[in-house]
Amino acid sequence: MACHEITYRVPYADTDQMGVVYYANYLTYFERGRTEMLRDAGLPYSELEKQGIFLPVIEAHCKYLAPARYDQLLTLQSWVEEIKGVRMIIGSKVIYAGTTLVSGSVTLACISADRKPVRAPEPLIAACQPFFL
Repeated sequence: MACHEITYRVPYADTDQMGVVYYANYLTYFERGRTEMLRDAGLPYSELEKQGIFLPVIEAHCKYLAPARYDQLLTLQSWVEEIKGVRMIIGSKVIYAGTTLVSGSVTLACISADRKPVRAPEPLIAACQPFFL
């Protein structure tokens, strides 16, 4: 299948005084990418929450390769690596001008409104099919 892509221009607020993106903001970029992927799949977080399903991050991995800088137009890529039982793994990359700056993944847990682990619902699995790699 294919990964999901969006573009994002780095605002000054995401950088330090040298104009380099703060390391922690890459995890925010991962979140932005997966949020838009789910929205484009037809299941935005707000819809999942209405159905009583929440997807908190329980683990994150991030490999920093090169810095992004103020005003660069980045490509944020997201894809589904796995949906199994109560967990979902989303892969991510931040790319500038064809160069990967950061790669990694986050593991999400499917939990109900009463904070109990639940299997990933079938509509979520089906919606994510186009983004499995």
